[in-house]
Amino acid sequence: MGEHKNAMLRGDLYRDNDPELVAERLRCQQLLDKFNATTAGEDAQRRGILEDLLGEIGEGSWIMPRFQCDYGHLIRLGHNSFLNYDAIILDCAPVTIGNDVSIGPRAQLLTALHPMQDHELRRQRWETAAPITIGDNVWLGGGVIVCPGVTIGPNTVVGAGSVVTRDLPEKVFAAGNPARVIRPL
Repeated sequence: MGEHKNAMLRGDLYRDNDPELVAERLRCQQLLDKFNATTAGEDAQRRGILEDLLGEIGEGSWIMPRFQCDYGHLIRLGHNSFLNYDAIILDCAPVTIGNDVSIGPRAQLLTALHPMQDHELRRQRWETAAPITIGDNVWLGGGVIVCPGVTIGPNTVVGAGSVVTRDLPEKVFAAGNPARVIRPL
């Protein structure tokens, strides 16, 4: 494993134009092209592609096309979980999605970070990443955006269109931009 991939996985500054990372993203995009080209009724073919693409996909879990991600192998999807149409996962850091999770259409799980204060590093395309963890039995409504480094506790519901910028505890309903806890569940 090369220097930039190691740095990416540690959450340190790295360059995404590193040849090893570029090759991994190309492989991912080739698998996604196949997955997204499947037609209704090709569930077994979709499942096989996802098994090749993802780090883990639990029994009974599925993803609807159109699906996009950076690497694929950094995504762990528990059993009986579902990602609806147009999901985007920028998996520059591990993304762990628990069991029995429902993720609405056009949701985005974004692990990538870019330097805010150091304008020159940002100009040179340096970045970092922070993992995302989604607990068991979470429901993310349509269009939810989960930002880098966020953990969402089990049995939590996030309202449609919310932007989750910080951790959410278990068994709450949260909504808004930024998402805040509205009430316990």
